[in-house]
Amino acid sequence: MKKLIQNVLSLLCFLSLQILCSSKTAVTIGVLLNDRTSQVRLPLNSVIYKKNVYDQNVYFTTNISTVSNSDSFEASRTLCDMMDSYIGVAAVFAVDIPDIIPVLESVCTNFEIPFIMTSWRPPVVRNPDQERALLSFYPEAERFAEGLAEIVKSLQWSSFVVVYEDEEGLIRMQDVLKLQEYKRNTRKNNIIVKQLGPGPDYRPLLKEIRNTTEDNMILDCKTENVLPILLQAKSVNMLNLHNRFLITSLNAHTIDFSVLNTTANITILRFHDPKTDNFKNAMHRWQLTEFENRNIQMQLDPKSIKTETLLFHDAILLLTDSISELYFTPGIETSAISCSGNQTTRDGYAIRNYMRIKTPAMTLTGPLEFNKNGDRIHFNIYAVDIMDTVISTYFASNRSIMLARSGKESMDAAVLNLQKIKVIVSSRLGPPYLMPREPTYEGEEFVGNRRYVGYSMDLIDGISKIIGFSYEFVITAKYGNYDPEAKRWNGLVGELLEKRAHLAVCDLTITPERTEVVDFSMPFMTLGISILYKKPDKKDISMFGFLDTFSNAVWIYTATLYLIISIVLFFISRMTPGDWENPHPCEDEPEELENIWDIKNCLWLTLGSIMTQGCDILPKGISSRMAVAMWWFFSLIMTSSYTANLAAFLTKANLEPEIDGAEALSKQTKIKYGVVIGGSTESFFRNSNFSVYQRMWQNMQQFKPSVFEDNNEDGVNRVKTKNSFYAFLMESTQIEYVVETKCTLRQIGNWLDTKSYGIAMPMNSPYRTAINRAVLKLQESGELGILKKKWWKDKRTEPKCDQNPADEGDAGKLALANVGGVFLVLGVGLSIACVVAVLEFLWNVRNITVEEHVSYWDALKVELIFACKVWITKKRTRPMMSESSSSSDKSDRTDNRSIINSILHSAESFLHLDNRP
Repeated sequence: MKKLIQNVLSLLCFLSLQILCSSKTAVTIGVLLNDRTSQVRLPLNSVIYKKNVYDQNVYFTTNISTVSNSDSFEASRTLCDMMDSYIGVAAVFAVDIPDIIPVLESVCTNFEIPFIMTSWRPPVVRNPDQERALLSFYPEAERFAEGLAEIVKSLQWSSFVVVYEDEEGLIRMQDVLKLQEYKRNTRKNNIIVKQLGPGPDYRPLLKEIRNTTEDNMILDCKTENVLPILLQAKSVNMLNLHNRFLITSLNAHTIDFSVLNTTANITILRFHDPKTDNFKNAMHRWQLTEFENRNIQMQLDPKSIKTETLLFHDAILLLTDSISELYFTPGIETSAISCSGNQTTRDGYAIRNYMRIKTPAMTLTGPLEFNKNGDRIHFNIYAVDIMDTVISTYFASNRSIMLARSGKESMDAAVLNLQKIKVIVSSRLGPPYLMPREPTYEGEEFVGNRRYVGYSMDLIDGISKIIGFSYEFVITAKYGNYDPEAKRWNGLVGELLEKRAHLAVCDLTITPERTEVVDFSMPFMTLGISILYKKPDKKDISMFGFLDTFSNAVWIYTATLYLIISIVLFFISRMTPGDWENPHPCEDEPEELENIWDIKNCLWLTLGSIMTQGCDILPKGISSRMAVAMWWFFSLIMTSSYTANLAAFLTKANLEPEIDGAEALSKQTKIKYGVVIGGSTESFFRNSNFSVYQRMWQNMQQFKPSVFEDNNEDGVNRVKTKNSFYAFLMESTQIEYVVETKCTLRQIGNWLDTKSYGIAMPMNSPYRTAINRAVLKLQESGELGILKKKWWKDKRTEPKCDQNPADEGDAGKLALANVGGVFLVLGVGLSIACVVAVLEFLWNVRNITVEEHVSYWDALKVELIFACKVWITKKRTRPMMSESSSSSDKSDRTDNRSIINSILHSAESFLHLDNRP
């Protein structure tokens, strides 16, 4: 009965059409929908209405039926009823019923009726010799997967997570998953695959993904699940500035993402460009058709149009154009077909094949081209962010990708997002990069960024003023290294990976290990590893240090022995016959012998011997020579020992192991050396292939107690410790800062390597370019140099060291203070000699006064005048006195002689000396 009623209605409709349009051929198009209120009615009504108005030969009608996506039997019966209507159907559309498409396609293929679909379907294995009735306007599954992979490659994600909802998602992701091999050949990457699960609570999975520290996610799920998943991602802190999402649903453009209120980078895909004239004209026609046919005033939102609607528009447009063109050659004929019979359509395959090769105009989803199986192979995929800005476009026609957004546009978009939030900057305390602010008065408290001062604070402040964002500093204890036991990164790097910070800045070294998990800005400071060691301790210098060579006992024994030997030599010389000599060598048999070895000469001989200067007189006796020879032997040993000990003693302040670089440090064992544990310097030695550095690393691991320190400050304090032979290896910039005020420390040798400090940020951060430009601008303006001078020198409150390179050059040389006692002894000795000389001079004047019977002052005057005549080298035995004194002296001498002569004459007469025999 139902079938009879449908046939009657079809007949009445057909007759009415023939009456109204007696000159036109009626063609019916069948449409199977899952929802009677489907959006595809808009392009269907618009195209049919336009064709019927302007086409003079064909009048199109529609046969629309609603079927269930889960009941294939009922759907096939509905299709058979549609085919068995009065004039049948020229083609059948299947809209939004993907689960029953295989059954419907089989029916249409059996009766050679074009079967047109607009939804995705997995690839199927077909008999190449069997002609199919299918014509799919949704891109072929393999081609779509290939285009999706090209889009992902254009995003330049080094690693990402693929989250899919069902097995069909894995089929769409097949080429994306193959990027693992491609990426492995370029740089270290990782692709993680996760399935959503039953839902609706996806937070456990999202937390698991968050703990992987991956920022990039490809989400393949139904359109209605996209927004709930993103909201749950936001609740677990996965929707931040550095997070990036790629939504594969082609209806994601219909979602209102504004409810997320996020700065995350969300990219969606679509087949159409709503900014084209074709799209705008189509929207206008749809609205106009609804108004003319149904008197409904509509305002269509371009973002509300689903992809299936646009594909249906292209499909119905291509079908009606093809039928209109085929009306003339060879003509179109449709008739009712029973599913229980063997009859097939006459022109079904002709229509399908003509549609496959026809090049239509005014399509909304790009170029249309199909292979012989009816699968679409030409299409465009637009990658668009939620700001409706096209990022890139994939062209399936030549399998190419075009980046629609310039580098400047991408940077501007990133900066705009950065300005919307408060940027969290993770740093660590350590002078001069970041230090607590000192209160100006007791009880003063600081909040926010005012709590800290330092180079890092000024650097970020300068960058923020250039880019225009606000920021807040948070403190972290460690720099950032991978913990094998916990299997995660700690410190500053961990803060970035766990999404708790947007930037990380301090004396953070750019290392290969860190660049694999985070990005770095261009370097803001270049440096190298160097050695920090203490300067030689300044000993208390004694002017009489040359006396310290021997102990006091040795000096006393030596002086006593000197006196004893001199006295013994005196007595030996008096006893031995060899030292008694003839005072008059011309007399062969002298009546008297003379001995020159008085105590004075004995003292002189022994003194000259121990001073290694010799003497002008030497003993001649056998016993005296033996005694002097033994003294000479004693003097030789003592003076040689003194000379050797003196050189060692005066330089004993420099007896500490001298090191001038890493190689010298590695070859000795007295001075231990270490680094900050978990820092980049430790990583440098651990991973170095250079033999010297490998040896140093092995030594550091074997030293007991441990030579590793938790931070630079502890290492500096250990170097400063008195009597500690310890060197600390650290960055040269930090050494520059330390030695500026710690005057007992110094930098030794050249840099062991060259490295840089940079600002760390999450991998593939969209704002990296903006940060780089800001750093470059600060560098070109000289601001970075000003900041370094400010915090390394100008802002130092500690007393600065007197940097005197000459002191370093004179290290190891004896100063005047070391030998000042020798000069003092010389001065005292000369002074004593001068005093003795004056006393001898005065004594000699006294003798002259007695001998010459002159006054003391006259004699002194004569001797002084003679002494001042330095050019005279000969002296009379009797000095020449003045005439007054000489005349009186002559008269006195004459009187004295006359008296003496008279006395002698009287004595002669008394003794009768005149009578000589």
